[in-house]
Amino acid sequence: MIHFRQAAAQDLERIVEMLADDDLGSQRERFEDPLPPCYMKAFEAIDSDPNNELVVACEGNAVIGVFQITFTPYITHQGGWRATIEGVRTCSAVRGRGIGAKLIEWGISLAKERGCHLVQLTTDKKRTDALRFYERLGFENTHEGLKMKL
Repeated sequence: MIHFRQAAAQDLERIVEMLADDDLGSQRERFEDPLPPCYMKAFEAIDSDPNNELVVACEGNAVIGVFQITFTPYITHQGGWRATIEGVRTCSAVRGRGIGAKLIEWGISLAKERGCHLVQLTTDKKRTDALRFYERLGFENTHEGLKMKL
C-alpha cells in the first residue's frame, strides 16, 4: 500500500538518488556519499517555507517516489493561488506501476486543499514519455515555457 508524507531529512539521500537516476538527472545531480551540503541547505529552505512541500511516496518504510509542490499567490486570475509541481520521480524498480500517477493525484489534492485555481508543471522537452504521461492525467500543453540558466 502506498502512502504519502512530507519528506524528512533522513529521506534526502534516497530523494537525490531518484533524481539522479535517469539520463537528464545524472547530468545535473550529484548522488555522492556523503551528499554535497547544497542538498541539505535546499531541504531546510523548503522545509521551513509554508508555501513549499517536499512529498515522498512510501511503500512500507521504503521511499519510492518524490515531488515538490510550491504554492504561489498571483495578482492575475483575481489574486488566485496556483500550485507548481516539480521534481517528480519514482524509483526505477517501481516504474510502470502507476506510482507516478498517484504522486500527481496527491499533488492535485494538496492544491485543491489550499484553494489553488490551477496546477502547473514543466517537463524537459527531451522527456517525451513524461509529456504524454502528464497529458494522459489531464494536463494541457497550453503555454510555451522559457528558462535562462544563470
